[in-house]
Amino acid sequence: MAKIQTEQALTGAIQKEMSRLSRRKFLGYAGAATGLMAALAACTKTNDAPSARTADGTIDVGSGDGGILNYAYALEQLEAAFYVQVLMHPYASMNSSEMAMLSDIRDHEIAHREFFKNALGANAIPALEFDWSKIDFTSRASVLGTSMAFEDLGVSAYNGAGHLIQSGDYLLLAGKIVSVEARHASYVRDLVKYNSFADDSIIDMNGLDKANPPSVVLPIAQTYIKTKLSANSLP
Repeated sequence: MAKIQTEQALTGAIQKEMSRLSRRKFLGYAGAATGLMAALAACTKTNDAPSARTADGTIDVGSGDGGILNYAYALEQLEAAFYVQVLMHPYASMNSSEMAMLSDIRDHEIAHREFFKNALGANAIPALEFDWSKIDFTSRASVLGTSMAFEDLGVSAYNGAGHLIQSGDYLLLAGKIVSVEARHASYVRDLVKYNSFADDSIIDMNGLDKANPPSVVLPIAQTYIKTKLSANSLP
């Protein structure tokens, strides 16, 4: 019964977001929603320690697969909130192509955020508060530079956390999500500097992308997150 309720909650969240999309986008996201729900149905609940708030108000994401999912959920919250701000206050030089692609990225990130929220259920960390003071949303360079940094960070985070995931179902989902994040990163990188989508600042001599552990990723992300987070319970 709990699993059915979780699936229904996920269906409702995704349908709410898809109601804002055009028919073309709806058809594309309907397939994605079906895939996410099927994958969620196959996942088993973990017995990992849930997230917890420490005495100073810091939120620890938890341990085990649940902690990894909360860690990913925090990053997806950050990215989704950023792109919502970008599209609410588009920079003056944003053309129709950029508007369309950045809207697609926003909707992907919202779908990712809602998936993790519903998959975690009662063990999910709360909604986070953000600090955008270091970003000039009127500046194309500032917005796209931040977008590139967030997307590169997200790819390195999924790559760095993959080996920590115990559930094969969750690992498969993480692999599917990181491939989408990499597509975002490639697009934004080429907007910032043409043909930089796979340069040696992110790809090593073996043709492999960067992989960073939570201990490296979270302090960088924390720059833009008011809510204090900890991943001390993760390896």
